[in-house]
Amino acid sequence: MSGESTVAQIIINSLYNAGVRLVFGVPGAKIDAIFDGLMDHPEIKLIVARHEQNAAFMAAAVGRITGIPGVCIGTSGPGSSNLATGLVTATTENDPVLALVGSVPRHMNLKRTHQSMRALDILGPTAKAAVGIDIEDQAAEAIVNAFRSANAAPKGAAVISIPQDVAKGTSKILPFPSDAFVPPMYGPAPLQKLDQVVQMIESAQLPVLFLGMRASSPKVVTVVRRLLSKFPLPTVETFQAAGAVPKELVHLFYGRVGLFRNQVGDKLLSRSDLVLAVGYDPVEYDANLWNPHGTQKIVHIDFTASDYGTYYHPVAELLGSVVENVTYLSDHLSKISDSNTISDLCRGLIREYTMWQERPEVKGGSSSPSGKVHPLHFINTLQGLVSKDTTVCVDVGSVYIYFMRYFFAYEPRRLLTSDGQQTLGIALPWAIASSLTQSPPCSEKVISISGDGGFMFSSQEMSTAVQQGCNITHFIWNDEAYNMVEFQEVMKYGRASGVALGGVDFVKFAESFGAKGFRIERAEQVEDVLQKALAYEGVSVVDVNIDYSENAELAKNVIADEWN
Repeated sequence: MSGESTVAQIIINSLYNAGVRLVFGVPGAKIDAIFDGLMDHPEIKLIVARHEQNAAFMAAAVGRITGIPGVCIGTSGPGSSNLATGLVTATTENDPVLALVGSVPRHMNLKRTHQSMRALDILGPTAKAAVGIDIEDQAAEAIVNAFRSANAAPKGAAVISIPQDVAKGTSKILPFPSDAFVPPMYGPAPLQKLDQVVQMIESAQLPVLFLGMRASSPKVVTVVRRLLSKFPLPTVETFQAAGAVPKELVHLFYGRVGLFRNQVGDKLLSRSDLVLAVGYDPVEYDANLWNPHGTQKIVHIDFTASDYGTYYHPVAELLGSVVENVTYLSDHLSKISDSNTISDLCRGLIREYTMWQERPEVKGGSSSPSGKVHPLHFINTLQGLVSKDTTVCVDVGSVYIYFMRYFFAYEPRRLLTSDGQQTLGIALPWAIASSLTQSPPCSEKVISISGDGGFMFSSQEMSTAVQQGCNITHFIWNDEAYNMVEFQEVMKYGRASGVALGGVDFVKFAESFGAKGFRIERAEQVEDVLQKALAYEGVSVVDVNIDYSENAELAKNVIADEWN
């Protein structure tokens, strides 16, 4: 390495070498040297967000979709602390992110001064790594190691604090080459362990493939599909593994599980005598819920050791490259059980899983005299209007329970939600990031969906979406309340408290940002309005008068173990 450069330029060139092409942030005096430098970079686009939390959400979506850590920037003080929710969501849900935060000049860091805050003490628990650059010559090394940490499994956020005077200083230690930013690859598990698991699968009467969040990457999905094409293993997904099973293998798919133990996939897992948990993380769906007696025979296939305990104690662990380990199983298995009794059980469960499509409210659109839109009618209609390659970003709330249970996804990382932290407000920022990562940017329609409560957590980013030319249709399931909280409160206490919302005309609200507003008041309007909204080029918002009258059904049989 030769020559000298400012620290700000070293950081920006390091981002470029790491493959970064989008940066999301909110400016401020303590970080403005980075913003100033980004203005001159010909290949990195700076997206100015309306809130740092949303910048972190957008960065996380880039990390999840592309596999390259997304980058967000905040200034000192509240600019740093506002990143916390987005970063802890990313780390919990294995989305690689690098957060750059400004801090006061070094000679002031022991003083009580403007925007002084021990940002690393706040952000450290939200991330895999959090470090400060104390001297200029640390900059290049700090950036390369942050990327390697963020992108090493299990992936997550890394934070770097940059004092204002350091960013303006110079160093002769220049950015590292692009290959330095990629963490080393994992290898396969020991052959003895692999062969042991092959024998277990061949001896099992009902082996079930249980796919978790770390089975959602395109590389892992490819080898999972190869395994399923050779051996028809009944398969269950967590919410964040959505899209692993392709349309041509949907006959092996028994749905997604999470939150409440009352799904067909739960029944299948309870009957299995060997659960192959691939990339499963208990943060998605606590093991004590799907394995309440702690008696399931489990094989743990992941990058790291299991979170071993009473309800999750695998009989075997295949650690290392998930791709290589699943490939070995696919190549060395010779058979799986074809018991008629098991086949009859599976056929019955498949029929049960798809029975909802025949419900009259799905076809008729409403189950209430008011004519409001039934959630399953909306989902069924939308399913027929999108392709398998359409990205659908689903916010948390009652809306996410319905979508993650009933909306089919046939490609990985096309149906996105927050299932680890269940963070409100992620849908629209994720849709913006998804739109901007397309090639060319904003070329295909992206869909985002939220409740009226979650939407208001990040609705200001409509301005960002419109200004960036995104092609997004956002649906709001509007019941004027925090419904996911409401129906559970009613179940517990017989009444709801602190959930009432309302007071927003979302059509006018959308139009005030330069977006197109639509409204669905009655079930018979669903198909027509959906078609118009999806056909609109640009940002559109659809206010849906949703019927949540049956939501208590979502949580029925939470404790019941009737199928065991």
